[in-house]
Amino acid sequence: MKNIAIVSAAIMTLLMVGCNDKPDSELGHNENSETSENMKDDGDAHGEEGEHNDEEEGEEGVVEISEQQAQTIGLETKSLQERTLGNNIKVTGMLALFPQDKANISPFVGGNVSSIRVIPGDNINRGQVLAYIEHPDIVAMQQDYQEKNDELVFLKQDFERKQTLYDKGVSSGKEFQMAQSKFRSTTSSVNGLRSQLRLLGIDPDKVAEGQIYSAIPITSPIKGYVDEVMISLGDYVAPQSKMFSISDNSKIYVNFKVYEKDINQIKNGQQILFSTTARPDELLKATVRSVGQTFESDPKAIEVLADIENKNKDLLPGMYVEGRIVQGEKSGFAVPEEAIVKEGEQSYIFILKEDGETEGNTMKFKRIPVSTGVNDLGFVEINIPAEMAKDLKIVTNGAYTLSSEMVKGELEHGH
Repeated sequence: MKNIAIVSAAIMTLLMVGCNDKPDSELGHNENSETSENMKDDGDAHGEEGEHNDEEEGEEGVVEISEQQAQTIGLETKSLQERTLGNNIKVTGMLALFPQDKANISPFVGGNVSSIRVIPGDNINRGQVLAYIEHPDIVAMQQDYQEKNDELVFLKQDFERKQTLYDKGVSSGKEFQMAQSKFRSTTSSVNGLRSQLRLLGIDPDKVAEGQIYSAIPITSPIKGYVDEVMISLGDYVAPQSKMFSISDNSKIYVNFKVYEKDINQIKNGQQILFSTTARPDELLKATVRSVGQTFESDPKAIEVLADIENKNKDLLPGMYVEGRIVQGEKSGFAVPEEAIVKEGEQSYIFILKEDGETEGNTMKFKRIPVSTGVNDLGFVEINIPAEMAKDLKIVTNGAYTLSSEMVKGELEHGH
């Protein structure tokens, strides 16, 4: 019986061990399956995320900024335009007036300012009254004229009477000569006073009739604009002291400085294209009027005067200009120097993409490579790819900022 019990216990133990082995094997198999599935799912998830990241990186060479960012950096765009460019003599100069087109106005006699009729910037005509001055000497001059003129009437009658008597042999030659001398000297005095009154703007005929003017007008000898007013009411103005400055800007010219090495290439009648600081994008034309015959020492250059048209009178004396003397030119697409971004030997420009504004008020700009040519008056000739349309919007201001944003974005994606 004891042996039977031992055998039964052994059999039961073997059965239990066999049952435990089978579930462990099946469980391990199931866990491995789940792990494989999970890894597969994770792989798919990572794959989808990778694809999503690729989409987020966007198109190569494109930078996207908000409208607010564009305003902050002062970004500007302009249509691609053709310009006339040339490898010519570059010159600098200043707008100026011919001597006959500017006037410094002073009185002929001293006096106190009783009235001022103009202010700086006023457009005036020739002969227009600018101010009035008054002084007792002005009144005294008119009184002297009246007295001399009345005396002249008597002396003329006396001279004519004594001449008649002298011709008839009744009067002596001495009396006739004295009357003649007195008449001629008084006539000279009266004529001199008449001329002085006319210079002062006073009508001598009215003064001869008894009218006295207490103030005299100060008038402009040319038409133009009032540049300066150097007087105030009540000021005493001495003779020949400056009261007003007048200029006629309609006949302005350019005074160019040409260096010694280029002077042999300058001729009268030659055309010069130039631009001003106020309007750098606009080319104006001038024609060489005269070439100076004396060199300046510092720098060693010669003056070249050129006529220009100033119909709108928006060109002012004293404006600085940059120009080039035309010798050979060509037309081509050109952009401002600020629109070119260089990386090594390659030049780029940024253009506004056709799909320009997108959702969220953002703007997209694409960087495209270009080859450059002539650099003339702040503009650079560019050759764009033939397949691109010519109605492009070029970034003319802010190109370097866009380039920095693009580099920044590439670094972030690379990280």
